[in-house]
Amino acid sequence: MPLTVLDHALATHLITRLRDKATQPEQFRPLARALTGILIAEATRTMPLQKHVVQTPLEVVEGEQLACPVVIAPVLRAGLSMLDEALEMIPEARVGYLGLERDEQTAIARAYYCKLPPMQGSYALLLDPMLATGGSAARAAFDLYGAGAAHVCLLSMVAAPEGVSHLEVLYPEMQVVAAALDRELNASSYILPGLGDFGDRLYGTF
Repeated sequence: MPLTVLDHALATHLITRLRDKATQPEQFRPLARALTGILIAEATRTMPLQKHVVQTPLEVVEGEQLACPVVIAPVLRAGLSMLDEALEMIPEARVGYLGLERDEQTAIARAYYCKLPPMQGSYALLLDPMLATGGSAARAAFDLYGAGAAHVCLLSMVAAPEGVSHLEVLYPEMQVVAAALDRELNASSYILPGLGDFGDRLYGTF
């Protein structure tokens, strides 16, 4: 499974700010948006292109544009923190929503909502800030591939080795782009060192 961990000074700075428990929601949100921009830039680096001729104010020029439709699919609720920045960078993208809830006892993801646009042949950007056990990402990938996505790329701010390994077994073709690959999961399946509960820190629901 292709795994890319960002090697970027600004991304390192941003993830450190996000980890800091002193960072309040009003600071956390813009930091998450800024880091999303770097993740999107990396995830789309090798997207397929096709020739496209445009008229500039001075002359006709042959350029290139994305060769396949893009679908941005945030996992509710934490993935919503990444959606606005992703749409700023790819405004023509369509949006799907995946509602997944982790059982705190079993750490197994349960789907409670799925609303996707036409997916056939699309390049799907799956937005989920935390890749822990990999259960939620695997369930989301199942829905995206099942709906016809040709390629799925997961964008996470923090990933655990256990989650990466889980996805590698189930979806070896799936791409993962993360800002940091952390040490491990604890007994409660939280990422260490991690950054806590992303949704709670984002929305102040401690």
